[in-house]
Amino acid sequence: MESVLDPDQRRRFEHDGYLVIPDFVAPGLLADLRNRIDDLVAGYADGGLPEGAATVFSTTEQSHAQDDWFLTSADVVRPFFEDGAFDRDGRLVVPMDLALNKLGHAMHDVDPVFDRFSRTPRLAALVGELGFVDPLLLQSMVIFKPPRIGGEVVCHCDHSFLWTDPQTVTGFWFALDDATVENGCMWAIPGGHHGDARTRFRLDGAGTTTDVYDPTPYDMDALVPLEVAAGTLIAFHGRLPHWSAPNRSDRHRLAYTLHVIDGTADYRSDNWLQRGPDLPLRGFG
Repeated sequence: MESVLDPDQRRRFEHDGYLVIPDFVAPGLLADLRNRIDDLVAGYADGGLPEGAATVFSTTEQSHAQDDWFLTSADVVRPFFEDGAFDRDGRLVVPMDLALNKLGHAMHDVDPVFDRFSRTPRLAALVGELGFVDPLLLQSMVIFKPPRIGGEVVCHCDHSFLWTDPQTVTGFWFALDDATVENGCMWAIPGGHHGDARTRFRLDGAGTTTDVYDPTPYDMDALVPLEVAAGTLIAFHGRLPHWSAPNRSDRHRLAYTLHVIDGTADYRSDNWLQRGPDLPLRGFG
């Protein structure tokens, strides 16, 4: 297969910490994934919601971080809801396709459609060109960012949550809808990956804790919007600070994110995401 990246793209990834690659996903593959997501959502709406699934996922509150539904989701597919999806009595107040925050965290290993999408030869080639020796597909998420109630994702870097020694986690963010400033596209701080992670989110007893290494807030004025069309891939370094605003528009902003680590690095045993022995991590084979 021909190289995915040219020398200029390699330099830009090293300099900026991210790379935007339009038309990375073949239209047929994009349609297949969207249809599979629609099927999953329809199943939840038709009464197929697993017991215990009313967990609200919020990066601003992080109440989910002490929730067993979240902490034991490394080897399954589980739905998580937006903060505005329920009333005070716990009743769903919006349609299911507008209520979900995300699905996580092992679609790429337990669902055939997500597996095909996540393990294309082109993505495997790109990962190799980014320097991976023994790539392992660690985590996958469908991010819904529904119209009007899609929540903010606070500025953070992924290394804080998926820590390896040395740092290897890299994010691959696939736009399944057009992503714009109006509907909550990703923003990033160019070159921000050259700094260290400022926090670390980890297991602590039966729950979690966040270690703060540097309390300095990220410079939000340094963020630049990454507006992209559906089918675009944004590859980004694990220490790149990134953020997205709430979606207050009337348009969806569906995305799929895959995180890859290198098997040559040490994945810490107190990272929140821990696979059981029945579903070991694997690469692109």
